[in-house]
Amino acid sequence: MTLPNSPDVQSVGAPAQLMAPVMPRVNLMPPEIAEAARFRRFQLAMGGAVVAAVVIVGALYVHAHSGVKTADQQLSAARAQQSTLQTQLNSLASTQQVYADVAAKQAMLAQAMGSEVRWSRYLTDLSLKVPDDVWLTSIGATQTVTGFTSAAPGAAPPVSAAPGLGTPGIGSITFSGMAFSHDDVATWLDVLARERGFADPYFTNSTETTVGPKTLTGFSSSVVVTDDAKSGRYAAPAGS
Repeated sequence: MTLPNSPDVQSVGAPAQLMAPVMPRVNLMPPEIAEAARFRRFQLAMGGAVVAAVVIVGALYVHAHSGVKTADQQLSAARAQQSTLQTQLNSLASTQQVYADVAAKQAMLAQAMGSEVRWSRYLTDLSLKVPDDVWLTSIGATQTVTGFTSAAPGAAPPVSAAPGLGTPGIGSITFSGMAFSHDDVATWLDVLARERGFADPYFTNSTETTVGPKTLTGFSSSVVVTDDAKSGRYAAPAGS
């Protein structure tokens, strides 16, 4: 009688798979064929990489070619614009010369007439301001301009500024006349002092003279003409 725990009983009850034999694996493919298969897979991978590289290079070439074409178009447009502007500039060359000539003539006119004094206005103004008891018998004006002295025909020689005053000026005016009294001569000097462009009114003499039954006062006076007397109409820039 066999006991339950005997080795024979355990052997009989063991799983069948533990008892199945293991079959050995044998590779009957020659190694040359396997190597050729691996080489073909490598070729396919390299071919794919080459195709991908060609595609990338082609895309870069197309992009670069498009950029070059755009740059060429912009360059052509810039050259066309430059040609148009040069044509317009050439058409304005004569106008620029006209402006240059006008500017040169204006400079010459300002140099020649920059010290102009409108004596006619002064004479008109003084004729309205001469006191009733004073009348003038002669007027002489001189003006020094850029190194030379101009004088009205028949004018008296220029006089110096009043002693002790010496206001710088561009010329002088001398007046000779008659008055009823020395006070009238003083009134006349006061009129000269209030005139724009005049300075240092001064009388060189004031003497009583008998004219018929009446005693009158003969006088000579002078005044310095300053820069304020200049008209300034030729010194202003064009268009002002």
